[in-house]
Amino acid sequence: MARLNDNYLKLKAGYLFPEIGRRVKVFSEANPEAKIIRLGIGDVTQPLAPAVLKAFHDGVDDLANTDDFKGYGPEQGYEFLIDALIEKAYKPLGVELKKSEIFVSDGSKCDCANILDIFALDNKVAICDPVYPVYNDTNVMVGRTGEADDKGYYEGLTYLACTEDNHFTPAIPDKKVDIVYLCYPNNPTGAVATREDLKKWVDYALANDAVIFFDAAYEAFITEPGIPHSIYEIEGAKRCAIEFRSFSKTAGFTGVRCALTVIPEELMAETANGEKSSLNKLWNRRQSTKFNGVSYPVQKAAAAVYSEEGWTQVKETIDYYMENARLIREGLEAAGLTVYGGVNAPYIWLKTPNGMSSWDFFDKLLSECHVVGTPGSGFGPSGEGFYRLSAFGGRENVLEAIDRIKKNLA
Repeated sequence: MARLNDNYLKLKAGYLFPEIGRRVKVFSEANPEAKIIRLGIGDVTQPLAPAVLKAFHDGVDDLANTDDFKGYGPEQGYEFLIDALIEKAYKPLGVELKKSEIFVSDGSKCDCANILDIFALDNKVAICDPVYPVYNDTNVMVGRTGEADDKGYYEGLTYLACTEDNHFTPAIPDKKVDIVYLCYPNNPTGAVATREDLKKWVDYALANDAVIFFDAAYEAFITEPGIPHSIYEIEGAKRCAIEFRSFSKTAGFTGVRCALTVIPEELMAETANGEKSSLNKLWNRRQSTKFNGVSYPVQKAAAAVYSEEGWTQVKETIDYYMENARLIREGLEAAGLTVYGGVNAPYIWLKTPNGMSSWDFFDKLLSECHVVGTPGSGFGPSGEGFYRLSAFGGRENVLEAIDRIKKNLA
């Protein structure tokens, strides 16, 4: 009989969001008249920008005639999109990248998981706690960990606590690790890293021959000046960091699928016999073998995000979501709740009242307010006692949800 990958059996029952879906389904079936407002999963609700949609249509139209038809595209991405990213996304930050250093993909979630293909299992990995569950679970899936303890911490991973006491900013590890996951603006807490914060991590990585996996999926939502949008704004980061970015939240591509991973050519890792080897070349080899590239129309649409007209329209949608974040944040504070985030990120991280557990608060909010969020404990043990709300809803639903919460919880 075929053997399965036993590492999957180590995972806690149910991925966070399927469990949320299960509970909502049970409630809906028992209360069919209830109008449920979903502010849990970070899925967008506003349509694609007109300029982006036009480019998408144009890309499809190109496939209707022989002269412009496209079959297999380059696994790394079309040059027109890579050029747009270099000129419009990175150069304004003072970051110079080569075309060979950007890899277009169908999602940063996929890349954050797939990047593990090119790293040995005996690497010591550190992740923040609470954390985007994909970082934790994919390391379990590939076999890097032992079993989870009673709190949910997996043997073999180093967890960096992000709590109220440290302003949700993790301390530098007190021992050597080889890979560190950082996500800023942070999902789920909404915290951001200052230039000084990131400099400490880059210095640590360089001193310890470590690699930083930097998830910048929400960089477009930064509103305050002086907050870095890319790890590469920090001197030395090209020698120690891989950056992941996404069009999902920035441009509403959650269902369209487009992202990018940056691996600088000077970034190296060691072979088993101690020789230096290029991670850029290994990732290129991996992608060329396991990935056939993002579709041509999608990349045309993605490039249009960085056109003058496209970015103006995309920025309007980002501002719409950040206004939602402000309304949620201020509404929750008016209800007497302790709230974090929502200033440089589309997520609001609230402290559950009266010491209530995260899942108990989920059930209370669902049953009494008919509002769905995300229990903080689903992001890791240090998330217990907290709850995440997303600003990606429609304005009418956001206002109604806050009104319900204020009436029922104030």
